[in-house]
Amino acid sequence: MAAEKVALVTAGGSGMGAAAAKRLAQDGFAVGILSSSGKGEALAAELGGVGVTGSNQSNEDLKRLVDLAMERWGRIDVLVNSAGHGPRAPILDITDEDWHRGMDTYLLNAIRPTRLVTPIMQKQKAGAIINISTAWAFEPSAMFPTSAVFRAGLASFTKIFADAYAADNIRMNNVLPGWIDSLPATEERRQGVPMRRYGTSAEIAGTIAFLASKDAAYITGQNLRVDGGITRAI
Repeated sequence: MAAEKVALVTAGGSGMGAAAAKRLAQDGFAVGILSSSGKGEALAAELGGVGVTGSNQSNEDLKRLVDLAMERWGRIDVLVNSAGHGPRAPILDITDEDWHRGMDTYLLNAIRPTRLVTPIMQKQKAGAIINISTAWAFEPSAMFPTSAVFRAGLASFTKIFADAYAADNIRMNNVLPGWIDSLPATEERRQGVPMRRYGTSAEIAGTIAFLASKDAAYITGQNLRVDGGITRAI
């Protein structure tokens, strides 16, 4: 059955990924969701979409999601790349193996599905790819070393991708969340935010929905901070 607009969400079983899937469905997208827990497949069924239980570190699992969406709807208009949590340790205690895990978690998680959907979007002459990154991509925190390092790389990848595919009307942007309610809350972190509160997954989903919409048709290659002002001076 054809759909007017289709969105895929990876790592979409909980947190910001799940919130994005729900918001895009609310906005009229047919949704496909990948998650490793099985929660994404259940959410997709609830939203009338398609789901795959698998990993965004597996090209085969990602291809299954793309193939399911194409078989059912014949198009893919939006890809949202979310992520799990990578290794954390003092910077020189991170092993080679954990650096590679961090790259899989925070950089290749976006590159792998982008390879799959870009040819489809080229044929359609349109598409939007939104990567959930971090507010600390440009001013890194020792709390999240592998995230900061590889999401700085994701920012560079995004700019190069935008240069290469803007003429095909395919846009890529990154959303940079600060402290969000899907994370454990502490008073110290809350007080460090100028707005004095954690953001919500729904607010991140709203930003993603905007970047997926026609209202953002002239925005590509950007890194949009949604952090309550925590990185205002950067």
